[in-house]
Amino acid sequence: MPQTEKNIAIVGSGLVGSLLAIYLRRAGHQVTVFDRRPDIRTIEFSGRSINLAMSNRGWRSLEQVGIADEIKKIAIPLDKRAMHVNGKQVYYQNYGKEGEAIWSISRGVLNRRMIDLAEEKGTDFRFNEKVWDVNLPEAKIYTGETEKSAWKEYQFDLIFGCDGAFSRVRHKMQRRSRFDYSQQFIDVGYKELTIPPNDDGSHKMDKNSFHIWPRGNFMLIAMPNIDGSFTCTLFLPFEGEVSFESITTKEEAKRFFKTYFPNVRKEIENLTKDFFKNPTSAMVTIKCYPWTYWDKIALVGDSAHAIVPFYGQGMNAGFEDIYALNQLMKKYGDDWERIFETYQDQRKPNGDAIAELSYRNFVEMSSKTADPKFLLQKKIEKWFSLKHPEKWIPVYSRVTFSESPYAEALAIGDAQEAIMKKVMAMPDIEEKWNSPEVEQKILELLS
Repeated sequence: MPQTEKNIAIVGSGLVGSLLAIYLRRAGHQVTVFDRRPDIRTIEFSGRSINLAMSNRGWRSLEQVGIADEIKKIAIPLDKRAMHVNGKQVYYQNYGKEGEAIWSISRGVLNRRMIDLAEEKGTDFRFNEKVWDVNLPEAKIYTGETEKSAWKEYQFDLIFGCDGAFSRVRHKMQRRSRFDYSQQFIDVGYKELTIPPNDDGSHKMDKNSFHIWPRGNFMLIAMPNIDGSFTCTLFLPFEGEVSFESITTKEEAKRFFKTYFPNVRKEIENLTKDFFKNPTSAMVTIKCYPWTYWDKIALVGDSAHAIVPFYGQGMNAGFEDIYALNQLMKKYGDDWERIFETYQDQRKPNGDAIAELSYRNFVEMSSKTADPKFLLQKKIEKWFSLKHPEKWIPVYSRVTFSESPYAEALAIGDAQEAIMKKVMAMPDIEEKWNSPEVEQKILELLS
């Protein structure tokens, strides 16, 4: 059903805001994007980024507006994890079936490209313009230099809040009666570090792997960039024996990297420099409801459901919000109230599910990936799913390589975990993990 042209504001020019602008322009609407920050295309990156892992959901959302091929040019496919466990050779774990991969993209590079594409489609971007207030019933936005300065008033038909975890638009909605809101920080922070390319521009480690150094309650990860470098992220507790708080001098930082990450010893100078140059950032899970207000306002992406980054699904979930919105726009035409209501009903359970899955994956990646029992369980699951692909799709594959709802992936994952608990309790499971007896046991438990 075609829509009547509306004058629409988007608050936030990040990945979700710029993709939503492309979708809305395609549907024939006027679009203005406000951002309190300067144009990302004109500044140095801030060292606060974790490389993005684009998976099926994200690609589907880009394909819908014909920009997937354009974005693939700035991405690198990763088909496996490279596990760096001290005292062992690096070992590799394939992500999925043959040909399944996640794609590493630098957040800054992608955001710049998306803003370009949105501008080419006719979006009006207003950078360095901070939204201080929103009149929800009338869809009015007020911007100004400071909270005390003179404000400028803009009138729109609809407003989308794509302004991240600490959204100004949501902040205004929170003041309304019966608005549910919760935020939960984890006691681990992160810091961005860089491994530069070799002199000839090539990568220093395997470039088609997601590199992980699991170290119990902390870890390092590295993802490749198209310029030959790796963006590394160090996840470390804020306080405690080994923590951001406990590393205060260059010598302590060098000792830390030498002790826990001996195979990146050659990079220690760079890593130490970045350690003190780049900020330490916090990670938060935010849940709220409702996500919409009448037929006027809707929250999309992190402003509705910020999650910790351990499933690589933050951007993918935000892009899927837009895909779902677009389906509803086609279905319900000008009935924006119905579009918004259906959108939040559909997406809220999935937002909650991916928040839960991401938190669990944090526990898994940092402590369990080096645990032999956990690795054996994963091996059994993989072996069984290859024999019975129609009966067992691992949760990771459901989340990453399919478009089935996150809520479904969580429920099926819980059921699979209950089955595996019984399987792992079988006597001598280490010896007979791939025997007909184990296969039979799983088939029985599934039925």
